[in-house]
Amino acid sequence: MLYQRSSQLFAEAEKVIPGGVNSPVRAFKSVGGTPIFVKQAKGAYLYDEDGNRLIDYINSWGPMILGHAYEPVVQAVTEKAKLGTSFGMPTELETQIAALAVSMVPNIDKIRFVNSGTEACMSAVRLARGFTKRDKIIKFAGCYHGHSDSFLIQAGSGAMTFGTPNSPGVTAGTAKDTLLAKYNDLENVRSLIEANSNEIAAIIVEPVAGNMGCVPPSKGFLEGVRQLCSENGILLIFDEVMTGFRLARGGAQELLNINADIVCFGKVIGGGLPVGAFAAREEIMNYLAPLGPVYQAGTLSGNPLAMAAGKAMLESLNNDTAIFQRLEEKTAYLEVGIHKVLQANNVVYTINRVGSMISVHFDASPVVDFQTAAKGDNDTFKKFFHGLLQEGVYIAPSAYETWFITDALSYEDLDFTINAIDKVSKTL
Repeated sequence: MLYQRSSQLFAEAEKVIPGGVNSPVRAFKSVGGTPIFVKQAKGAYLYDEDGNRLIDYINSWGPMILGHAYEPVVQAVTEKAKLGTSFGMPTELETQIAALAVSMVPNIDKIRFVNSGTEACMSAVRLARGFTKRDKIIKFAGCYHGHSDSFLIQAGSGAMTFGTPNSPGVTAGTAKDTLLAKYNDLENVRSLIEANSNEIAAIIVEPVAGNMGCVPPSKGFLEGVRQLCSENGILLIFDEVMTGFRLARGGAQELLNINADIVCFGKVIGGGLPVGAFAAREEIMNYLAPLGPVYQAGTLSGNPLAMAAGKAMLESLNNDTAIFQRLEEKTAYLEVGIHKVLQANNVVYTINRVGSMISVHFDASPVVDFQTAAKGDNDTFKKFFHGLLQEGVYIAPSAYETWFITDALSYEDLDFTINAIDKVSKTL
């Protein structure tokens, strides 16, 4: 494939945008080469500025669960835009999507919409601190909760790929209130709690990690974290920006049957538009202004375009009783196919999958946390990434990202992908 137009556009972008991109992972820094500039997308496919068609396994990092340019979402946004794009005032639509989300997700009474997953997680932590009157939080190495200062400590994903897991600009005072735990290590969490008695406001976790590749929780891990939180007056925050409305109708809480105290959403809930949300039971959410003392605000929060897109998306997911089973079956089919061709070509690998999230790690050892994810052979991943790109398959340009499966993928697309992986694996 030729990428002449993308190369020209990247050179122009570098003159006026830092690194030529508005989010670091897009720069292809960890895989080399020139980033692909997208012209349009439809269903399971991306079409770049050079006219190449690519089967998409990023899907805007998760939200395109029903495919790009999904007609009900496009129609909802188009009709709403004709009536105005932003008011900074309440609309009936906000209440409608809030009621729908609350009805779909277990263990929440109220929800507040914001503009990104980062903002949702940042606001959830502030709310937890205000509610508990404590300062410290526990996060897990390799879990990414956005680029708020409190979270940029071994953050995985873009931070790891870009080589700055501890970002300059984060003050020592901020960093001291973030305690770093090891994912899937309950005793490590217990020791942190014991060493910081009555100081920890919240534990924030991706219930299924997606920013060190897909890493599922080990048996009993989240159940144990839930129990420790309950015993010590700590709020458990599930960052479901990736998993919410993707792994099940009610997200990871429903799939895993574990209740969080605060849940953060993004991605899917906006149908691809900039949006986030955080939700909890009533006594916690009523601590937010204007009812309570914890301040959070935003002019574009609940803006009509994002709310229209989100409502159309959630209604589609809520009304299609077979959607999550189809996603499970398609992703399982892909997993079996990848196993078959990688084994046949003697490639050293591990595959992790939960529902419609899947990742390939080029190491034989189980990938259960940030340390084991980092052991993967990045040189092999670079060859794998660029090989698939040449075959017309686009995965995340980072070894530390999960793939997201969309219902728009056909079994012919999956077979094409498996055959492409077969071709590429012969060269690894």
